[in-house]
Amino acid sequence: MFPIEIRPDRLGQEMLDYSRKLGQGIQNLLNADTIDTGVTPKQEVYREDKLTLYRYQAPEGVQQQPVPLLVVYALVNRPYMTDIQEDRSTIKGLLGTGQDVYLIDWGYPDEADCALTIDDYLNGYLNRCVDFIRESHGLDQINILGICQGGTFSLMYSAMHQHKVRNLVVMVTPVDFQTPGNLLSAWAQHIDIDLAVDTMGNVPGELLNWTFLSLKPFSLTGQKYVNMVDLLDDPDKVKNFLRMEKWIFDSPDQAGETFRQFVRDFYQRNGLINGGIMVGDHPIDLKQITCPILNIYALQDHLVPPDGSKALNGRTSSKDYTELAFPGGHIGIYVSGKAQKEVTPAIGRWLNER
Repeated sequence: MFPIEIRPDRLGQEMLDYSRKLGQGIQNLLNADTIDTGVTPKQEVYREDKLTLYRYQAPEGVQQQPVPLLVVYALVNRPYMTDIQEDRSTIKGLLGTGQDVYLIDWGYPDEADCALTIDDYLNGYLNRCVDFIRESHGLDQINILGICQGGTFSLMYSAMHQHKVRNLVVMVTPVDFQTPGNLLSAWAQHIDIDLAVDTMGNVPGELLNWTFLSLKPFSLTGQKYVNMVDLLDDPDKVKNFLRMEKWIFDSPDQAGETFRQFVRDFYQRNGLINGGIMVGDHPIDLKQITCPILNIYALQDHLVPPDGSKALNGRTSSKDYTELAFPGGHIGIYVSGKAQKEVTPAIGRWLNER
């Protein structure tokens, strides 16, 4: 054991620096403006119930590709993570590569939506958004980018409606829901999902949010607030931190019947691997997917382990399958500076080549 040397002058200086940062930080927090949710200009083009379909404004001087791209986000969080700030925006990066980008905002389900099923979301809402875009552009097929749970939805949608999908990109998308080391899956496999939904109806977003935070309790609920002091004296960094906090705790409730089916068919039955998933009258068979696929996963993803995403390889009938590994985590793949330089341009190039 080596003794720890604590010099009074150094300790005093650290305490002074900490106090200064904290004092300045409190002032920066008080002066922070309203935290925006999405920074890229967009226009509402279609609305149905809680759902809104947006089309993003093309940047000046960039020629748009003729085949539009529809972004399908997860139900469990808000989609503005893809457009969180000017210099860390997946949407802005895609627009810069010439993509004509649409995005579905699923909204906030309430008690009236408790009985909505996956069939309602996929063959109802999603299918009508796809048809709206196809008709607007006079095309038979469009491109789809599915993110996380939205990627699982996009795979199922493509299996049912392959004739409407030209190219499919999936990011941090679970396919095998029971890979070793998947802590979220280990928890979900032992939930009495019928009792939960029958008791609560819609599943509170706050409950799910704290479940996700509990997967890494030290770094996600404690350490980040200690580290926050080091950035509090920078107003821009304070605002970026608050944007992330707003997104983390902006968690919609989940329609009860959809949540029941998702947990039962995917986490508990691992249906994309073992088969047996029915969406309405449609059996889901990934072999029905024949279009080109780009599968992007994050090597340090604690919510969707890489092996869970890589399980897609060989399970479709696509003759054009590409994988891209990102050296980061589940959120970093949208917002990190490295992702802006590598992932988004790679998606654009892949789509433009096809």
